[in-house]
Amino acid sequence: MLNFVKIFLPSAVTFFLGILITPLATHFFYKYKMWKHYSRSVSTNPEFQKIHNEKEELKTPRVGGIIIWVSVVLTTLIFYILSLIFPSNISAKINFLSRNQTLIPFFTLIFGAILGLWDDLLQIYGKGKFAQDDKSWRRWKVCIITFISLLIGLWFYYKLGMVSIHIPFGGEIFLGILIIPFFIIVALATFSGGVIDGIDGLSGGVLAVIFGAYAVIAFSNNQIDLAAFSATLAGGTLAFLWFNIPPARFYMGETGMMALTVTLATLAFLTNSVLILPLVAFPLVASSLSVILQILSKKLRHGKKLFLLSPIHHHFEAKGWPTYKVTMRFWILSVMFAILGIILFIISK
Repeated sequence: MLNFVKIFLPSAVTFFLGILITPLATHFFYKYKMWKHYSRSVSTNPEFQKIHNEKEELKTPRVGGIIIWVSVVLTTLIFYILSLIFPSNISAKINFLSRNQTLIPFFTLIFGAILGLWDDLLQIYGKGKFAQDDKSWRRWKVCIITFISLLIGLWFYYKLGMVSIHIPFGGEIFLGILIIPFFIIVALATFSGGVIDGIDGLSGGVLAVIFGAYAVIAFSNNQIDLAAFSATLAGGTLAFLWFNIPPARFYMGETGMMALTVTLATLAFLTNSVLILPLVAFPLVASSLSVILQILSKKLRHGKKLFLLSPIHHHFEAKGWPTYKVTMRFWILSVMFAILGIILFIISK
């Protein structure tokens, strides 16, 4: 019973902390005009202009992900400090910051959040081509994610002795030191799913479901601390979602997306469920894949597009679906694919 309290209590605390800090954070976001001051290149597409109010988007803060990771960090530290100040079996039990399970994803979240915030601030207050998120800066972001992933991969291999991954119904496959580049690839692929942050409420709902699913997966592995941390991420994301539903008070930005996607890849490896990740996080995969297919189609088919717009959620908008219908259907799909992923992981162990 105490394990369930350990998982659900931090999640609830994170949610309400996020709700409490949002008014102050929102005041700060708007006071310092923390939104992008240029239009995206995609906005020149007439199909995109039909479905989005670019002027309104340029007056909405881009750093709402701060709400998520600040509330998660605060909750984690609160429970850790309580276990130090009031030592007891209960306080020690509900503390979920542990070296073998949650220390790595905790610092991954912080590191990714800070680098993502740097990216956001560069695009808000910076000048020049980097401030316009051009291709050269996107390459630098790939290098940054690669560097973070390299450090985590080294920790997995040298400190945790992680040398193999689980194949559903097929046992373990030995990778040895190749676990390091494999983690880098998975982290980059997960980060590419960040393109889903394009409609009010879409990314928040999808990511909350995914982290909730990983709480269940970690629990089934008896990784209770990791389950509690995953549930805490879900709670923080739901607090963000409370204010991100239409009309959005702010957007997640790179400070949220970079932190959450790299942390998600870390959770997948720690729970030995990396090959289940594409199923659990199918909406992220679909969004990223739709962009790749669109680019390939234009190059290989002499400019012909596969979708009216990409990522795929904009395609459905361009077909006439209201944004709320796109968002809610993605939420539904997230829940269903998360359930399928959990079932597949449990029966294939």
